Amino acid sequence: MPAPIRLRELIRTIRTARTQAEEREMIQKECAAIRSSFREEDNTYRCRNVAKLLYMHMLGYPAHFGQLECLKLIASQKFTDKRIGYLGAMLLLDERQDVHLLMTNCIKNDLNHSTQYVQGLALCTLGCMGSSEMCRDLAGEVEKLLKTSNSYLRKKAALCAVHVIRKVPELMEMFLPATKNLLNEKNHGVLHTSVVLLTEMCERSPDMLAHFRKNEKLVPQLVRILKNLIMSGYSPEHDVSGISDPFLQVRILRLLRILGRNDDDSSEAMNDILAQVATNTETSKNVGNAILYETVLTIMDIKSESGLRVLAINILGRFLLNNDKNIRYVALTSLLKTVQTDHNAVQRHRSTIVDCLKDLDVSIKRRAMELSFALVNGNNIRGMMKELLYFLDSCEPEFKADCASGIFLAAEKYAPSKRWHIDTIMRVLTTAGSYVRDDAVPNLIQLITNSVEMHAYTVQRLYKAILGDYSQQPLVQVAAWCIGEYGDLLVSGQCEEEEPIQVTEDEVLDILESVLISNMSTSVTRGYALTAIMKLSTRFTCTVNRIKKVVSIYGSSIDVELQQRAVEYNALFKKYDHMRSALLERMPVMEKVTTNGPTEIVQTNGETEPAPLETKPPPSGPQPTSQANDLLDLLGGNDITPVIPTAPTSKPASAGGELLDLLGDINLTGAPAATPAPASVPQISQPPFLLDGLSSQPLFNDITTGIPSITAYSKNGLKIEFTFERSNTNPSVTVITIQASNSTELDMTDFVFQAAVPKTFQLQLLSPSSSIVPAFNTGTITQVIKVLNPQKQQLRMRIKLTYNHKGSAMQDLAEVNNFPPQSWQ
Repeated sequence: MPAPIRLRELIRTIRTARTQAEEREMIQKECAAIRSSFREEDNTYRCRNVAKLLYMHMLGYPAHFGQLECLKLIASQKFTDKRIGYLGAMLLLDERQDVHLLMTNCIKNDLNHSTQYVQGLALCTLGCMGSSEMCRDLAGEVEKLLKTSNSYLRKKAALCAVHVIRKVPELMEMFLPATKNLLNEKNHGVLHTSVVLLTEMCERSPDMLAHFRKNEKLVPQLVRILKNLIMSGYSPEHDVSGISDPFLQVRILRLLRILGRNDDDSSEAMNDILAQVATNTETSKNVGNAILYETVLTIMDIKSESGLRVLAINILGRFLLNNDKNIRYVALTSLLKTVQTDHNAVQRHRSTIVDCLKDLDVSIKRRAMELSFALVNGNNIRGMMKELLYFLDSCEPEFKADCASGIFLAAEKYAPSKRWHIDTIMRVLTTAGSYVRDDAVPNLIQLITNSVEMHAYTVQRLYKAILGDYSQQPLVQVAAWCIGEYGDLLVSGQCEEEEPIQVTEDEVLDILESVLISNMSTSVTRGYALTAIMKLSTRFTCTVNRIKKVVSIYGSSIDVELQQRAVEYNALFKKYDHMRSALLERMPVMEKVTTNGPTEIVQTNGETEPAPLETKPPPSGPQPTSQANDLLDLLGGNDITPVIPTAPTSKPASAGGELLDLLGDINLTGAPAATPAPASVPQISQPPFLLDGLSSQPLFNDITTGIPSITAYSKNGLKIEFTFERSNTNPSVTVITIQASNSTELDMTDFVFQAAVPKTFQLQLLSPSSSIVPAFNTGTITQVIKVLNPQKQQLRMRIKLTYNHKGSAMQDLAEVNNFPPQSWQ
């Protein structure tokens, strides 16, 4: 059989193909020749054939028939054969195929080979595609090579150990002794891979993290290495754009971030070196910017000094002036994360952030918009709104909805005056009315209604705003409503805030009629206009007959909504004319539903002013005889309606019975437990809840703290802790904050916490912060419980926990009786 062509000739031949079909024909022909050679057990050219097969695999053609040939090459004694064999194994094999297990013995032999390059090939292959079974079998050999004096093997063994830990986390402790001397190595390759290994161990195990913090004193070693890197002179071997080994610096900074997170001692030990890196790193090249960015992330994530945090934010501010779009984007993203904790420091860069709104890149523009809204407060509201309204006017359509929504929220929170608030909302509706959210119209109407002194000014502004332009439908709807309510003020010219305009009753009706017949008007807008015309029949004196004609015309409209309104209004004119003026009288001041509890925090010009609100008195009289009041303190089920549900999942009608089971024998009154109502019984309207209006946010100057916390539940890696607060304004209310943490290696998903108390108490369970409890205690779920205890009895509670863990649904019940006396007395 003639010798097969070389790889170089195959590549040259394939590149001459003019069409895909011609290339496919060449590949098929060569694959047939390679198969024939494999069948004949041709050892001479096996290496060449596998190399060609790998090239075809890279082009996207099937090459699975070469898997066993790769194993034969690995078993060969020639280094060139092993090299191609291991490369083929990494490309063609993975742990989903049983064939890879046949390599275990060959890799074990090669890990103990006398030649370091053969050992390196075996380490690379195991670190690339080793399965959990292979890692268990070969971890001992990897650990031996990690202790060798050969730098070439140590760096490869460290990376292989990272893969072993990822596949089999319980083998982590095996590599702990070998890590002690890794950071004393002078070779930068070994240092780099060692830091990667230590980072993996700290991220995967809280115990390892604590060990390296306390016992190994890892932070001082990393600080020493980092200081040597930034203080050392020019080193051609490691220099990149004038910076010594930036890759190692970045890895060390990431490891320092993990070690310093939530740890005062470690954070204090690295403060000085982080300041040195931040001030000594050259920023003219992208390499320096990468190191500075990692430094900023580390400073923000650890418990750093305030001066250091300001320095980090100033670095991000300099990034905003960089010509590179990527650097500006990461700066805006990082500032957005830190604006809540370091608001004043970020405020210093407000002008630069606002300039980013004019950037051509849409990603930068969106981040700048989000950050601009986060910077708005009572002191800068006028200036920021001016910039954001200009941005709203000129931005692309995809930004208008979010920008308009942000302006509404900021104006509602920080408006310096009602006139300014109304002008701002009207400007938004004029500029981007088609993009505003659905509740913009009723919210503005409510604002106008409550601003009694602004009625004449508002109706005049709205009248002028819609003259000849009906394109912004929400604006037209608000204008129609206001003209219907305050049309008499418009005609009488009572506006004092600006020069009044002269408008006749007929001109006002002309505008509303043109809205009715306009092609741009939606059915909702026409309804607003028709109702406004009807209201004017009691506010105008000279045009009542004209209004009757307009209303009678729409009594035969093809729009069912308009037709129904017109027929009803006609009936008012004909049968109930004596009631018309009373039915269409001006709307009273609307009471805004507050969600801020008994003390509403009103912000004006950046200063908070608590406005006391009346709390609802407890309902008197007999309660309805149903579990709607017996189990008022329970959550879930369709038989009762909680104030705020714990989870969005729907329950069957029998859920009330499950919650009765949850109560068990906790009934302190001795009364028999109520039986669940059958599914056919309609729901009973729940009596006013005694805790309605209590905010989930802490009420300033209204909380008594200092009550010791308790551990309510600790089992299977899940821990529930209760912390307590008492309200000074209502001592009968205890606010319990639960914190759920998870010490296992996998997340707990779909977590739901439920609670029950005796009938003498009332309980409100607010929404949880998440439904996932992160593994390794890396985060917690928080949820607030509010308990009303008017009789000051000892508090008892039964809790029910449901969650998914390791692929199975878990459920458990527990009773909590160890509440501290300060929480209920």
